[in-house]
Amino acid sequence: MEGGGEHLIGKEASEFVWIAKKKVFRPFTQDDLQKMPIDFLMKIRKMIAVSFTLLIAWRSGWAGDLGTTQGILDMGKPERPAEAITLVGSEGFNLVPEGAGPSKWVFAEGVLTASPSWDSVMTTESYGDFRMHVEFNVNEVKDAKDPESDGNSGVYIQQRYEIQILNSFGVTEANYKASYCGSIYQRKKPDRLVCKKAGEWQDYDIVFRAARFDGGKKTANARITVYQNGVLIHDDYAIPAQTGAGMKEGPDPRPIKLQGHHNPVRFRNVWIQKLVLSEAGARSSAKTAEPGK
Repeated sequence: MEGGGEHLIGKEASEFVWIAKKKVFRPFTQDDLQKMPIDFLMKIRKMIAVSFTLLIAWRSGWAGDLGTTQGILDMGKPERPAEAITLVGSEGFNLVPEGAGPSKWVFAEGVLTASPSWDSVMTTESYGDFRMHVEFNVNEVKDAKDPESDGNSGVYIQQRYEIQILNSFGVTEANYKASYCGSIYQRKKPDRLVCKKAGEWQDYDIVFRAARFDGGKKTANARITVYQNGVLIHDDYAIPAQTGAGMKEGPDPRPIKLQGHHNPVRFRNVWIQKLVLSEAGARSSAKTAEPGK
């Protein structure tokens, strides 16, 4: 405690301020506590309570409980869960157009290629908590004036939160933006830069825990863990709100969208597994959810 401390906690506590100023740091004795004014003790108690509350809020993303997306993916075990649903496989795909118009997405030989226009595809089911595996291959746009026009697509979780897909190979850490590949779009850059060159297959392994609501009020932020090419890039990140052009957050689960963004990005071996990631359920789910490619 530096000069002015006497003013901050009251003149009646000057003895204890003097101890701090002299840097005589020692545990309080019972005699010290008996000498302290009651209002000074109440201030200390309030400070401790506020600090503890702030710590809990920080740990849970300011709006959350102890549900987590950690500890579910084991990248050393590549097995696909038996209950996983195929979205893009060797024999076809299980996705539908997002809009009313015709889809220009093309499937051939186990690969689904994104539309050259602005139409997207999405799952036929809605999802809350889940884990997902996505393999993608970005195209290259020579001399692109806008970096976001080069190999752009994305995985739109619940049509609300986008994990960006982009041709971002070779971009330095200093120049990397939260709109480049692996980013939670305009929210957070990946913790590590592991993009491959355009034309090479890459993958995301995702665990997502939906935002929690009680009577229309959000009580817990959505949380996400993402591995790109086997490397952890987002570790149980709390997403504060929808990203970019995503739909408004709400209590209802929604489909997962693969975005069409004027680039022929290719997808293969895409599957999803429903999870229940409550406080108690997160760890039990981890025992049955072995990530895979």
